[in-house]
Order: sequence, then structure tokens, then C-alpha cells
Amino acid sequence: MTADGAPTLRRVPIESTRPVLIFAWTRIGLTLMSVALVMALGFPHSGRLAAVLAGVALPWSLANVLLARRAPALAVTPLAAIGDMLMLIAIELAAPETYAAVRFMAIAFLAVHAHFQGGRLGLAVGGFACAGLVGLSVVTGGGPVHGRLLVFYEVIFTAAALSTAALVGAFRTAESASRLRARELTRRTMRREGEIRRQISEALHDGPVQEMVGLDMALAAARREAEREGAPRTGELLAEARAITERNVRSLRDEMIDLGPYAFKEMTYGAALERCLPVWQRRYGLSTSLQIDRHELPSQTEGDLFRITQEAVMNAVKHGCAGHVSISLRCDEHIELSIVDDGTGFGEVDPLAITEPGHIGLASMRERAELLHGSLTIESTPEGSAVIVRAPLPAAGD
Repeated sequence: MTADGAPTLRRVPIESTRPVLIFAWTRIGLTLMSVALVMALGFPHSGRLAAVLAGVALPWSLANVLLARRAPALAVTPLAAIGDMLMLIAIELAAPETYAAVRFMAIAFLAVHAHFQGGRLGLAVGGFACAGLVGLSVVTGGGPVHGRLLVFYEVIFTAAALSTAALVGAFRTAESASRLRARELTRRTMRREGEIRRQISEALHDGPVQEMVGLDMALAAARREAEREGAPRTGELLAEARAITERNVRSLRDEMIDLGPYAFKEMTYGAALERCLPVWQRRYGLSTSLQIDRHELPSQTEGDLFRITQEAVMNAVKHGCAGHVSISLRCDEHIELSIVDDGTGFGEVDPLAITEPGHIGLASMRERAELLHGSLTIESTPEGSAVIVRAPLPAAGD
């Protein structure tokens, strides 16, 4: 897709894997329903049709479920759409009486694939389907339909199939272009947010924190003088003032840690997390375990990893009621960040679905992962959740 939103021969991005999995299971359901109908109704060539459904359509559908679970991007490639069309061609070859049913299913499949592929790729898949199915009619004679009626039906099918693919694909492409523009604005906002956090943290460190540390030292000296001169009440007041000062210094430093490692150039991701652990323990009663590879990364990369970790931990505590979180960061051939908690998980909610309310932080985690040119996956069970980020190592000098 070009900068101005014009469609190209590229598949539009998938926001959530749930529709991919639903489509895969729907394909299985339709196949099993077809087998049941063939067995219940019985018509010419039903044996061959049942053999094709059981030997071709069902294994193909099961393979798509496995792909949808393990590699969702592969389950919605144009090759998957072509496979669906070839499956329908095989069904019609086995039983020409399925002529009408095959075309109904072809239009339904094309609508879904055009949604996954976008404008031009969706139309290309539609063209392949029309060429294959209409060509089959030309070669076999159209099964139960012949002559001018066959021509009429095929023209209507071609028009319906191509218009469905073109319209659904165009709508999806336009929606994707708008979403990408909004995402680019979000990314620029996140970058600017990092700069603001750095400025705030430096201002706190160089201003209020230093002033309060100096005030604490002055109060300590004043208390010693008051006790030396026999003024216990003054000493008590000064001790109370020192306690307030120390509490505020600690609070300010906690807030500085929350701003992330990019607040200070000398603070790494691991150092920022180690300083966060007592804060999380004090605030949430959370126990943690760390396994961090020591690897020099750009400050912005450290910051994005920290913000993802922080958001994942907050979600685990506030929404998952977690008591323990395990954090690991491996930097070998690529970056792999893993945050695993023992909370209650997300239930039936797809955490990365853009339509789900109340999970803006999860969307920001995905955006930050993509800023690293990587990907974010979330695995959820009733026993806990795992947030995994995979990204390439930044090149030297980035």
C-alpha cells in the first residue's frame, strides 16, 4: 500500500488472528455438513462426492486449522484462496450436480478472502476462481445446466464473484489505509512521548530531587543541633519533616523509574527493571523473577521494551490478579522478550482484537513491538498469560 493509501499487490495487515481461526473452523463445519447431506440425501455420484469431501476437502480444512493456530499469516495467503477454489473444482468434477452449490460457496469464500487480501489481490483471486469454474463448465458441458441457460448462469456468476471480490477488497483496503495512517500518527506520538518522558525525568532529577536531597541533609543537621541544645520538641518536628522529605524523594524516584530507561542514557532495560522490582513489590505485593541477557541496545529500543514489560505487568496485576511474573529477555540472533504471569488470563476476550474495549494498553504494546520491526503475540489460559515480543537486533549505529 502506498503512502497515499492506493492499493498495491500486497496483502492488508491482520489485526487479530481470531477471524482467521473462525474461518478455518467454519470451513471444517461446512465440509462436515456437506458429508452429512450427501449421506442423508443420496444422489448420483454421491460415492465419488463423499470420497472427495472426505479425502480432499476435510484434510485441506484440517490443515488450514493447524495453519491458523500456528502461522495465521500463511492461512490467509493467496495460495490458501487458490486451494479453496481448487477444492471446489474437485467437488464439481466428482459430482456435476453440485454446480449451483459450488458457485454459492465460491462467492462466499471469495468474500472472505477478499477481506483478508485487500483490493487488487482479492480481485486477482476472484479472477482465478471465475477462470477455473467457468473453464470447468466449458470443458464438461456444465453438468445439469446447458446451452443458453448455462451461459446466462456463468455470466451472472462471474459478475457476482468479481463484484463481490472487488467491493469487499476495496472496502478492506480503504479501511486498512485509514488504520495505517492512524497507526503512523500513534507511532509519532509514542516517539514524542519518549522524548517528553526523558525531559520530565531529567527535570525531576536535576531539580526537585536534588533540592529535596539537600533539604533532607539540612534537616538532619538541624535536628542534631536541636538535640545538642536540649530541644526535644524541635528535634521531633525536624524528624517528622525529614520523614516527609524522604518519602517524597522516594516517591519522585519511583516515578522516574516508571518513566523508563530512556529517561537516563546510562540506565539499561535490565537496570530499570531491577530498580522497579522493589516498587512493584511495595505497591502490588508482586513477586518477580528476571533472566536478562546483557546486551547493549539503543536507548529507544530499551525504552520500548521497558514500556511493553511495564504494560504487561500492570495488566497481569490489575486485570489478571497475578501474584508472580517471570520476565526474560534474550538477545542472540534476535530479540525475544517474554513476560509470563500466573493470573487468570483474558478469558474469551481476544486481547489483540481492535474492537475489544478497555485494552488500549494492549494495542500500544503491539504498536511498540512493530516500532521495533517485530511482532507481539499473547497466549492466554485460565492459569496465566504469556506476552512474547520477537524483533530483529538493531544494526550497529541505529
